[in-house]
Amino acid sequence: MTSEGLMEIEPVELAHALLQRRMMLKESLPDVIRTLEAEEEAIRPRYERELKGSNKANEKVAGFKEIRDSNQKKANAIVNDVRKLREELAENGRMLSLDPKWKKEQLFEKLEEIEQKIQTSALDHKSEKKMLNQRRALIYENDSWLKDRKASNPEMLEYVEKRRALSRYFREADKAHKGMIDAVQRAQPIYERKTNLYMELREIKRQLDRARELLSQSDIAITHWERRLSDGFTDLGPGFPDLMKRKKVVLNGGASSFAKHHGKKTRPNSREEEE
Repeated sequence: MTSEGLMEIEPVELAHALLQRRMMLKESLPDVIRTLEAEEEAIRPRYERELKGSNKANEKVAGFKEIRDSNQKKANAIVNDVRKLREELAENGRMLSLDPKWKKEQLFEKLEEIEQKIQTSALDHKSEKKMLNQRRALIYENDSWLKDRKASNPEMLEYVEKRRALSRYFREADKAHKGMIDAVQRAQPIYERKTNLYMELREIKRQLDRARELLSQSDIAITHWERRLSDGFTDLGPGFPDLMKRKKVVLNGGASSFAKHHGKKTRPNSREEEE
């Protein structure tokens, strides 16, 4: 509606329309509120079940992660010790005499490379499982090598034991990592259901709060417009300011409150136009 059209509407017409709207709201809002409360009551138990399931799934993922991190930390703590022992044995000739191909062995480097990729690369589940399978194969080769070397050279006992521990820690880390991946996959549908139900509950609560607020204001608003229709639209005292004041200003050539507000926002551009 244009400002001219709005000025032609009589205050009584507007007051009647506002009063009717408030009376209709007062009549319809209780049913709206009851319907929303019933929807909330139906959804909340489902949300709480999904929330409980999601928390349980997260705890399971966190448990696997803790086991994985603990074993990886233990493995990383002895990698340098194993490497140092290997170098000492190689320098003394004992490793060379037992295994001429020792210098070509890249087990630790390969294990560290795989670990680095797992920790730092954004791999999908298939890629992660592929990396874990590669590490598992290396560890299997390591275990076979350990059995042969321990039987043929008792002096390598410390080295053999530490390599065995290294293999064990990595195996446990791999097992926990796989468990974590599987747990994350199983938790995803639960998380999605929980999120959707939460969004539904939040929207229902927003509508409920608004409906309750409007209902609580209904009697005051109805009383207000009933008095306006009976006593007029001029200044009636506290809470009843002169509603015709701005209309008189506009009729006398002044700017409406909307125009003033709009003018404040565009004032910098107006200055540029004047310049």
